[in-house]
Amino acid sequence: MAKHNDLGKAGEQAACELLISKGYIIRETNWRLNHLEIDIVAYEPGRNLLHIVEVKTRTSDSRFDPMAAITRAKQRNLVNSANGYLSHYQLRHGIQFDVIIVIRTPGNFNVQYIPRAFQPPLRTYR
Repeated sequence: MAKHNDLGKAGEQAACELLISKGYIIRETNWRLNHLEIDIVAYEPGRNLLHIVEVKTRTSDSRFDPMAAITRAKQRNLVNSANGYLSHYQLRHGIQFDVIIVIRTPGNFNVQYIPRAFQPPLRTYR
């Protein structure tokens, strides 16, 4: 497996650990719908809320802002994936889109949780 794949897996594991420490239940990791993927689907029982979590993992020497990777196209894909997930399991939970940024430093992971990182766009019809 390529080193960047190992880094991504380790980052997703660190993200899951953070969510579990907050009392969330990890329902899925790397859930796929055709070519779309959700990194983590977590459930927050106290609020009956599903968290659709995108994880961005970088090394400390990376000059690329992880949030810059959450483009409009990425947001649209996450919304479509979330709709597919809700439909597939016939769920009626509330939903929230979060981002977790994981920065690997020598011997450590710094994890930043960004709840409600974006809202799905509203469409109006005439």
